[in-house]
Amino acid sequence: MSRWTSADLAAEVAAGIAESMSASTVRRILTKDAIKPWQYRSWISVRDPNFQAKAARVLELYQRRHDGRALGDDEYVISSEEKTSIQARCRCHPTMPPGHARPMRVEHDHDRGGALAYLAA
Repeated sequence: MSRWTSADLAAEVAAGIAESMSASTVRRILTKDAIKPWQYRSWISVRDPNFQAKAARVLELYQRRHDGRALGDDEYVISSEEKTSIQARCRCHPTMPPGHARPMRVEHDHDRGGALAYLAA
């Protein structure tokens, strides 16, 4: 499992470490621990000064509008995008490991090395 819930952890404890344990007990124990590697904080920093204008054009299309007018029944929006999961990319900033009372930090900004697949929907 890549992500365990408190109930998952309680069941695992009951399967071999203790007779039983509730999910709330697991949460209470984990809350008191100083290092919390299961927690992480991620962010995306907007660096494009024209981001708002670019995003507004796309969001308007999601609302079936273009240049302030509603699209007609015979007008369609066709979307195409890179398949980012198989894109050659690397993070611009290293991931910071968790520390005392601080979750792991991951910034999702990355350098793009080009798409290996292109999809249209």
